[in-house]
Amino acid sequence: MKFSLFAHMEKTSPSQSYKDLHDEFLSICKLAEDGGMHAIWTGEHHCMDFTIAPNPFITIVDLANKLKSIRLGTGTVIAPFWHPIKLAGESAMTDIITSGRLEMGIARGAYSFEYERLMPEMDAWEAGQRLREIIPAVRQLWKGDYTHKGEFYSFPKSTSTPKPFQVDGPPIWIAARDPNSHEFAIQNHCNVQVTPLWQEYKEIQNLINKFDNAKKKYDSESQSKIMLLQHTFVSDDANELDHAAKKFSEFYAHFGEWFQNKRPITQASIKKLSQKELASLDMYAPAIMRENLLMGTTDQVIERLKKYEKLGYDEFSYWIDSGMSYDMKVASLEHFIKKVIPAFQSQIEQYETE
Repeated sequence: MKFSLFAHMEKTSPSQSYKDLHDEFLSICKLAEDGGMHAIWTGEHHCMDFTIAPNPFITIVDLANKLKSIRLGTGTVIAPFWHPIKLAGESAMTDIITSGRLEMGIARGAYSFEYERLMPEMDAWEAGQRLREIIPAVRQLWKGDYTHKGEFYSFPKSTSTPKPFQVDGPPIWIAARDPNSHEFAIQNHCNVQVTPLWQEYKEIQNLINKFDNAKKKYDSESQSKIMLLQHTFVSDDANELDHAAKKFSEFYAHFGEWFQNKRPITQASIKKLSQKELASLDMYAPAIMRENLLMGTTDQVIERLKKYEKLGYDEFSYWIDSGMSYDMKVASLEHFIKKVIPAFQSQIEQYETE
């Protein structure tokens, strides 16, 4: 199992400058590369200080010029916000600039808040259908001389300029949850990204079962890979773990409010939940975070990751966005790199050799 980092800028206080947040983001990404992690994933979001990432390709090109060799992935591009021709060309250019280090994760998007602003009246179903139309079109544009007439997009014979650095283009990863998404990924020779969010271990099992069932149904010899994305915090200090569980609880409580799209938003920030409101949200209680997320002592985290590896996950992505301080994030990631990853080092080296 390989290890990667999933990270964005996130603003939790009006006093934080975007420049300082960007510097911290770069520092965390450099730590990931210096620690030997396989990839960095960063996504696309709009008008939300909760997760700041207006164009992942710009971020990736910047990282490519500051980091040496780590692979760089979009985690994820929001498909319906892109025309196939623009997505094909910009991703190919990014692949060239990064000398073939690009991995392209694509999703339908999750926030109605963003749909309202960029694609008014579009719902999640239409967003999913657009994704299913865009992915094959992008691949054909990379090949060239492709004419498209679909439900959402139509254009005469066109060729992506430039064409990607990697043969056949960057690997494509689809953010999947329901069985249909897993099946579409296998049928279209794509990899899969999944996240259980704050849910229990059973959901982690369910997600890979859907992936395995899709392979059995459509291509038992499929070379598609599956990556698990999960919030992570590791420390051998009980007080630090308690504090981290509280921060994750607050993160998911506000995540839920962004998702519901009902709470007031000013200057790209959602109105903070009161302590009384937080305490009433049992599903996000710190004890639930402590039980369900990848958090604990060194030994506990290693033991849990061994279970993920045994289930068949090819990659684990350490989701660092959490509302925690920069110092807390760095301390946990350093601990993970120095004390957790070495427990899997021989397997990683063998995987890369193969």
